Amino acid sequence: MSATSSDGVPLPYLHRSSGRASVSGTGRGASGRARQPDAQWYPAYDDDLPGHGGAGGPGGPGSPPGRGGSGGAGRRGPRPRWRRIGLVAGIAVLVLALLGGGGAWLYTSNLNKSLARTDPFAEITAGRPAKAVNGALNILLVGSDSRDPDAPVDRQSQWRADTVIVMHIPADHKSAYLVSIPRDLYVPIPESAGAECGSGQRAKINAAFAFGGLPLAVRTVECFTDVRINHVMAIDFGGFKEVTDALGGVDLKVDRTITSIHKPYRKFTKGTMHMDGATALDWIRQRKQFPDGDFSRMRHQQEFLRALMDKAASTGTLTNPKKLNAFLQSVTDAVTVDRDFSLADMALQFRNLRGENLTFLTSPNAGSETINGESVVVSDREKALAMYRAMSADTMAEWVAANQKPETRGT
Repeated sequence: MSATSSDGVPLPYLHRSSGRASVSGTGRGASGRARQPDAQWYPAYDDDLPGHGGAGGPGGPGSPPGRGGSGGAGRRGPRPRWRRIGLVAGIAVLVLALLGGGGAWLYTSNLNKSLARTDPFAEITAGRPAKAVNGALNILLVGSDSRDPDAPVDRQSQWRADTVIVMHIPADHKSAYLVSIPRDLYVPIPESAGAECGSGQRAKINAAFAFGGLPLAVRTVECFTDVRINHVMAIDFGGFKEVTDALGGVDLKVDRTITSIHKPYRKFTKGTMHMDGATALDWIRQRKQFPDGDFSRMRHQQEFLRALMDKAASTGTLTNPKKLNAFLQSVTDAVTVDRDFSLADMALQFRNLRGENLTFLTSPNAGSETINGESVVVSDREKALAMYRAMSADTMAEWVAANQKPETRGT
């Protein structure tokens, strides 16, 4: 089903200028099948264009030549609904967790009505992982950057899956673990959201979004991790500028002096820099100047999430009704969630969660390899399975303590 407003109006597209839903006519979706006006949302991304056959998996060139079909002609035109922020989806949950109390419930109750919603679980009919430990939650955060200047000109208005994070919140609701899954991670992708995990072919994990939208993305993540996803939030990095500026900017650590490859070619000097929304957006887009490329960009996105949350909590935003309402409205305007997600419930359930209790990790991997002529990230399957088993068992604290130093902790 397509994303909808609170009254059920389809929202596959939303014009930036008017904020009104716009449903395009029948076209050809990423699957190559005719797409009706109310079809599932299919984001695109710059690495694998719709209409191109995907590479066969290691098992052989006999794999089907991708699911590209005739391409995404129907994708051009109006920009998508999720237009203001990226990983602030996580902040939407965590900031609301700081509120608590009746006043907070009033805010979240009203804002909850304005959230765009979709049903990413409806098509998943095959066996799913066991339900999480009672009280624990696993939320799939899907981030993109619709305004990325690195994207081809004719695709800058399209939604690309650049960031995939599984956020695990333990049963005590006092901490959260955010595991970034590299977008180039080479994984099995089922034939469809309703297919068995062993079907389909191997490809970069973000190919799942083009092949089958959010439902197939959820299915792929569940098959890879064997972790049951409880909720989904889809958001866009391209618009966090407004939210950042509303908070007066953020302080971010620059780990090396570089000059942006994007106009106006800002210089980022090693050390702590205060950044407004446009500058911060530019910083977290940089990857070509770093030896580890997308891994650095992922880390900078994580650091931005924590900095923005800390700023919201420390500048009086949460205690100033006018600032709070504007901030939360900009967040909810940017987020699309599953049908069962409730901001009011999140605010009450996670009121004891604090920024210093966030732990950022990256899905264990063995680095990059070239497979079928394509550069991909290969999972360290043994370590990854152990970590995801800990997530399912709600023992992430023990796993982190025994296995690795987190990349970024709250301070």
